[in-house]
Amino acid sequence: MKQNTNRSNSRRKFIGNSIATMAAFTIVPRYVLGKGFTAPSDKVTLGFIGTGKLSKGLGPRFLKLPNIQMVAASDVNSKKLDFFLNTAKNHYAEVSGKDNFKGIEGYKEYEELINRSDIDAVIVALPDHWHAKASIDAMKAGKDVYCEKPLAHTVWEGRQMVKTARKLGKVVQTGSMQRSSERFLHACELVRNGYIGEIKTVKVNVGDPAIPCDLPGEKVPDNLDWDRWVGPAQFREYSPILAPPITDDVWPKWRDYKEFGGGIFSDWGAHMFDIAQWGLGMDETGPVELIPPKDRTAVRGLVMKYANGIEMIHEDFGRGWAVQFNGTEGKLEVSRSFLETDPANIADKKIGDNEIRLYKSENHYADWINCIKTREKPICDVEIGHRSSSICNIGNIAYQLGRPLKWDPAKEKFDDKEANKLRTKDYRKEYKV
Repeated sequence: MKQNTNRSNSRRKFIGNSIATMAAFTIVPRYVLGKGFTAPSDKVTLGFIGTGKLSKGLGPRFLKLPNIQMVAASDVNSKKLDFFLNTAKNHYAEVSGKDNFKGIEGYKEYEELINRSDIDAVIVALPDHWHAKASIDAMKAGKDVYCEKPLAHTVWEGRQMVKTARKLGKVVQTGSMQRSSERFLHACELVRNGYIGEIKTVKVNVGDPAIPCDLPGEKVPDNLDWDRWVGPAQFREYSPILAPPITDDVWPKWRDYKEFGGGIFSDWGAHMFDIAQWGLGMDETGPVELIPPKDRTAVRGLVMKYANGIEMIHEDFGRGWAVQFNGTEGKLEVSRSFLETDPANIADKKIGDNEIRLYKSENHYADWINCIKTREKPICDVEIGHRSSSICNIGNIAYQLGRPLKWDPAKEKFDDKEANKLRTKDYRKEYKV
């Protein structure tokens, strides 16, 4: 198992390869034609970028797929990288036997990984502030991408990810895996087919909006490249709250802070606002007006109005992280634990063949792999992922500024200069998107 730490060489190689890629406009993947042609029945080779807490669940989900081969991983924390590499090594040794295991290589920086011509696609499981740069770099290097949710840290980043994917013809799946759940699919089909009547309001309960990071700095562990972890964000000192050691099996709190995430409002909002958009048929648009609560300290109460008059409200309606659709003929509530309706019998309705049927995926990860082979859009395509994450982005802006805002979902612009500046962020020079 190799851990490559040569930053300057990896960057020089990556920049050179990126220029060549862009000059050719797009790369024809090896599984489509040319030398090394891979038939649709053959395996897709993967690299895993970011091997922290999330990878402990996400990694095995990919490893279990029969038509992939994990060949590389990268992380700036050597202990977390080693854990992932050993997990993959043990999996393949058990499945195919030690004699047939060809190995999996580790890198500190993902540029070395994406420069490998034998890798078809990558999974980006880094903190939110890295999503856009790593995904765009990978696409420019010729890779298809599975990027964890929320897709992007800012509105501008998300749009650049969409543009890059479309220009280069890349298959990008957003990790909003609730779309591959039968429960959420059925809920959205019931709503779309009018089983609770005309929708008037949608209540979405998720966590708090982002806050500025004020954590005290501590000594950086020897096994962590902290400067690289901060990457595109403005530099601040290390805190184990942001990046816990591998011995602490907890979710890192970088999600809470606007420098690195979007609060739990974005973290879970990328799931639940995504379902709200799907149920409303608003996958490629968004609200036109945002009205934050009058109390500037409030962390619930944001109202987002759509052009058709529907209001989506960030509100705790007492069912945990969930979505509540309210129509003229009933109510539907859905979460990972339940699907309930009022009247109760609506939940059991069968959707007919002549009714609106939504994209069905039984496995979010296999759906992406299949689409890599067919070159079709996956269930949570990059545009859908961007629209769901941009709701979280603009919602955070409304909470931060504390005043009503008009939003143009086509131009992705506010009617407010200060708000428009917050659609992007300042990058450190070395890590610009």
